Amino acid sequence: MKLLLSLSITLVLSVFGLLACTEVPANAIPPLGPIGANPVKKTMRSFGSEQELARFLRELAEKNRRGRREGLSDMASNAAPTAEPLAKQDAKAKDEESITNVQHAGLDEGGIVKVHGDHLVVLRRGRLFTIAIGDGALKPISTVDAFGPDMDPGGTWYDEMLVSGDTIVVIGFSYQRGGTEVGLFNIDPAGQISYRSTYHLRSNDYYSSRNYASRLIGSKLIFYSPLYLSPYLEDPFASFPAVRRWHKGATPQEFRRIVSATQVYRPEGQSDTESGLALHTVTVCDLANGGFDCKATAVVAPPGHVFYVSPDAVYVWATSWVYRKNQERARSQLFRMPLDGSGPSALGVAGSPVDQFSFLQSEDQFLNVLVRADGSGDGMWAAEYSAGDVALLRVPIADFSDGSEVVSSSRYRKLAKPEGYTFQNRFVGDYLIYGTGSGWGRPQNTEQSNLFLVRWARGDSHQLSLPHGVDRIEQMGDGAVIVGTDGRNLHFTAVRLGNWPEVASRYTRQEASQGELRSHGFFYKPDGEETGILGLPISTPARPGYRHLFESSAGILFLRNQSMSLQEIGELNSQPEGAVNDACRASCVDWYGNARPLFLRGRLFALLGYEIVEGRIDSGRIKEMRRVNYAPGSAALTRSE
Repeated sequence: MKLLLSLSITLVLSVFGLLACTEVPANAIPPLGPIGANPVKKTMRSFGSEQELARFLRELAEKNRRGRREGLSDMASNAAPTAEPLAKQDAKAKDEESITNVQHAGLDEGGIVKVHGDHLVVLRRGRLFTIAIGDGALKPISTVDAFGPDMDPGGTWYDEMLVSGDTIVVIGFSYQRGGTEVGLFNIDPAGQISYRSTYHLRSNDYYSSRNYASRLIGSKLIFYSPLYLSPYLEDPFASFPAVRRWHKGATPQEFRRIVSATQVYRPEGQSDTESGLALHTVTVCDLANGGFDCKATAVVAPPGHVFYVSPDAVYVWATSWVYRKNQERARSQLFRMPLDGSGPSALGVAGSPVDQFSFLQSEDQFLNVLVRADGSGDGMWAAEYSAGDVALLRVPIADFSDGSEVVSSSRYRKLAKPEGYTFQNRFVGDYLIYGTGSGWGRPQNTEQSNLFLVRWARGDSHQLSLPHGVDRIEQMGDGAVIVGTDGRNLHFTAVRLGNWPEVASRYTRQEASQGELRSHGFFYKPDGEETGILGLPISTPARPGYRHLFESSAGILFLRNQSMSLQEIGELNSQPEGAVNDACRASCVDWYGNARPLFLRGRLFALLGYEIVEGRIDSGRIKEMRRVNYAPGSAALTRSE
């Protein structure tokens, strides 16, 4: 949990060391076999009534009690940590103004900086800011708390922000009040922000070191959240998904359930319950006309999870860990939960994805997933230490059924297993690309590593040798750019993707490291068929990855791509000596980072903590034009010409 930051980071680094010196458990990926017949598509069955669901929970409680009497609970201490798609309708228009490095065009993700009209909107350290950029301006306009005026922000983290129409949405998690907190704010054409309301949704902590809790399609706000079931409660429905509007003196009795028994689904067959069960819940809230109308669908499954949002569905991969005679076995189920509210479907699967980038719902109506034999999903820090053999699952969406079917072993293609433990993966064009690097730990001295590339539809595999680790994989036009460290220097390798992938060029920034680890820290802006500019925050050499939580980036490096040839065009740097005491009251750690390259309407900016620096390209080089400090109590504009 975020409240235990130091302990969590220590645990992650300790796990890195433990994995380096222990034997990886046996392969959980099924062997290749002949192609089998596709099952008939079905949806899962929902509970027919509140009484049926209550009876199921009582039976679950009794089963768990019997399990304890038989001694199975003695193993618990070894448990693993716990129509046209909507997005395509707006994809082109959204992409033109997007300043967020999203997984799917038209499917926005909660972040720290967005655009509203002629203003940038920034979420930082428990506050919202607007900066005017219309008519060539660069001027701070408004600053407000990212929470209600009568709310105590203690124990609450305000992490993500989205903009829909004239509504700013701030998503956080409150340990004090419990559950997901959604703050709604008005923004007018002049950039002035005013508080509207706050809503609470029951959920467990959504935090992931890689994934984002929220998505936005038009006016539809989408959440995924797990809720761990306790069948021993006198009223088990008291912990079911619900929402309340916050006000001073709000009570738990004001929560209104948003999922009935007939909206709770379960896969056919008996689910493993030794590691517990959770309600994996997809909530869609309509923000149209200033409202907050929420509906939810839930599936009952084991608690371990990875989730991925495609343009038309949320996929949840749930894994349970079963212990028999001191042997650990993973059993997984994959759920498809359509965003239109129709019934979910499921398949029995093996292994576990690493993170959301392990998935691709492709246009040929297949779901493609990279899985590892010994993965624990992406909750909290789990994605940072996946292990085990690697395979590519490729299954038709039409194969999804009621959960009684298990994916044929023929649908898995065994892949090469890389050395190392901080695993990165990404679908780029026709390829699945993966490798390992340093991640949140201290940069490793890496003189040689392998990059693996698999044509996901055809299955042919390739390897490229790199003089650095793999810490970031991003799309760059029709190719890819791989970013990683050799322990001291930061490397960018451009990879041309075709029938035979190849290294096209490489740029090395001496004495530097990545300033941001999250996917939103990178952005590539094409300006031609084979040309464009990329930006990435950088920092001091050999800086451990986790330090980005506490330290600002030194600057943002910009490279030009010219037909897959990378050339530096300059940096926009921070001026930490101008830092002020912001009297932070909430979210005083930059969980989702504090630096972003911004390309907007022909202009180029660097968001660096409380500074926004504007640059321009002159004779092939970036030159600083001006900068503004938008910190509370400071609005100094400095011109460089």
